[in-house]
Amino acid sequence: MRHDTSYQNSAPETPATRFLHKHGVAHSNHLYEYEEHGGTSVSARELNVAEHAVVKTLVMEDEAARPLIVLMHGDRKVSTKELARQIGVKKISPCKPEDALRHTGYMVGGCSPFGTKKVLPVHLEKSILDLPLIYINGGKRGYLVGVHPHDILRVLQPKIVECGLVD
Repeated sequence: MRHDTSYQNSAPETPATRFLHKHGVAHSNHLYEYEEHGGTSVSARELNVAEHAVVKTLVMEDEAARPLIVLMHGDRKVSTKELARQIGVKKISPCKPEDALRHTGYMVGGCSPFGTKKVLPVHLEKSILDLPLIYINGGKRGYLVGVHPHDILRVLQPKIVECGLVD
């Protein structure tokens, strides 16, 4: 399945899309052929957009195993040390896939910051706000939604951080 706007009417319904509709967030739907471990480079290629505009939803935890979400450009890594410093915790590390599923209700590769099972603190890389449009997971592998970053500010009220490292 290639990126095609004719899918607009047959986009999957997920907890994320229900959340977006409920909060009045305008979004476009983008389905693509999911590749295991392909990451944002595959979705950016399939959608023909810059990987910088594809935003990863990363589920991480602090030293007390409290979960949190980090939204980061597809072409950047998270400096967990810098993130921990900025949010006032000792240590940040990625969650195990089964823990991420338990916290969010989403599988790794299909994790969205919208409509998570538990309300988790969200941390947004500051430079994402400089983009006119971002592509972020819509709650299913092979499915991204195009949204305005300022809508994320409005509906998720994330903490703004600067912890991105060039990949």
